[in-house]
Amino acid sequence: MTKYIFITGGVVSSLGKGIIAASLGRLLRARGFSVINQKFDPYINVDPGTMSPFQHGEVFVTDDGAETDLDLGHYERFTDTSLGKYNNVTSGSVYQTVIEKERRGDYLGATVQVIPHITNEIKSRIMGATKQFKPDFQLIEIGGTIGDIESLPFIEAIRQFKTEVGIGNAVSVHTTLLPYLPTSGELKTKPSQHSVQVLRSYGIQPEILVCRTTKPIPKTEKEKLALFCSVPKEAVIECRDMKSIYEVPLALEAQNMAKVVLDMLRVDDRKADLKGWEKLVERIKNPEKTIKVAIAGKYTKLSDAYISVVESLKHAGYADNAAIDIKWINSEDCVDASKCKELMKDVQAVVVPGGFGVRGIEGKLNVIRYARENNVPFLGLCLGMQCAVIEYARNVAGIKDANSKEFDENAQYPVIDLMLEQKNVHGYGGTMRLGAYDCVLKKGSKAAKAYGKEKISERHRHRYEVNNEYLNQISDAGLVFSGMSPDGMLAEVVELPHLDWFVACQFHPEFKSRPERPHPLFKGLIDAVMKQKSAKA
Repeated sequence: MTKYIFITGGVVSSLGKGIIAASLGRLLRARGFSVINQKFDPYINVDPGTMSPFQHGEVFVTDDGAETDLDLGHYERFTDTSLGKYNNVTSGSVYQTVIEKERRGDYLGATVQVIPHITNEIKSRIMGATKQFKPDFQLIEIGGTIGDIESLPFIEAIRQFKTEVGIGNAVSVHTTLLPYLPTSGELKTKPSQHSVQVLRSYGIQPEILVCRTTKPIPKTEKEKLALFCSVPKEAVIECRDMKSIYEVPLALEAQNMAKVVLDMLRVDDRKADLKGWEKLVERIKNPEKTIKVAIAGKYTKLSDAYISVVESLKHAGYADNAAIDIKWINSEDCVDASKCKELMKDVQAVVVPGGFGVRGIEGKLNVIRYARENNVPFLGLCLGMQCAVIEYARNVAGIKDANSKEFDENAQYPVIDLMLEQKNVHGYGGTMRLGAYDCVLKKGSKAAKAYGKEKISERHRHRYEVNNEYLNQISDAGLVFSGMSPDGMLAEVVELPHLDWFVACQFHPEFKSRPERPHPLFKGLIDAVMKQKSAKA
């Protein structure tokens, strides 16, 4: 029987509930249990696919094509599992389903209400994931902060659910902030006490408190929290700020958090195998070298917009005992070629990630040209690949006005065009080419060598593709199309074999990288830098 762990947050938002949920999942996986995570987001958007990266950060895409919250990336990376559409639930999707049922007459004329219809639909999403994955443990994070009006249906649903599954089958973990006041030199527990009181007023008594703090929590304060919040002393868990998110599982393990959870859920504890994770953290803490990598994008004011790209670079660095120093370059600042050269002169590798729209594109083209002409290891992702094709077409293949129909509908030489299957698509939500698709790699190519195989599967999120009418002209000029869809109709990977690493892909490899198993294309990028450094030494 699946056991359920609900994770809520109080006092302030952005407490790191997702990292705590992912870390606890890692600790349970290290004990040999099967684990899945779910994220419940209270916003009315059906999914984050149409939301601005500046507001919501990255859209994480799953194998089955769901556009989800970035926390699912943390879940996958920490627990090394592949999640899907059942793992991210929004208020918008819940209300949409209920209204569709009402329109069909499924409720037989009943008055449709938040209770029981909305809460029943939320509970059905929990059980839907249970039935699909059949995990030993299901960790469910409720987005937002306790007291937010929009999250109330989710809180009521988990109150009902906990009652229905019974004692010993579900626990609540409440994450709060312990603010430190420098003037008095004290950590303050009162905000956490108030947050728990609000949660109790909704009918939920948390069994475990995870306290975010910048300072160690004195024993007296832990005892005070236990007393006023009605939790056992051993269930008051300290979660201090750390240099790396990958240190969090070990910090929680040191306080026996997984054991406390297992005891409450009446499951025998097992010995945790965290040797690999401990070695990972040791490499993170003691890098032998530093590599400066530029990320040249449009959304650089919010690093969360590229969080999987950043983590994938770090994973590749860990494998080579190297720390990755990210240099954020706003592509709009690179429209001037001389300024681009100045910004790029101190970087050892460059990644041009995905995005949408014409803003900053000329800057991305200048960045890619600089990398190509100066043999700076380069990795292009999605739009980054399309820009690499445009740049090469313009400056090498002689197609001076090469462009994308996305940027200019009347482009005379559209080397990038709207996919055929997208021609009659209307609306933006969930209508792109989404999810995992196969790709066949050219034997002997850099991509094939990096993967160690010639058939791969990667996740996509795009509407535009390389226009096959220009394929021969561009490839004759030297750009190798080293990855194609199985039917040969869609260009998936391009590369320049004579350079140390100039590879770009139509898909998003960052979604499949793991801390202990970096993605081959990111590892190829960092390995190329390491070879260049060795050659110069």
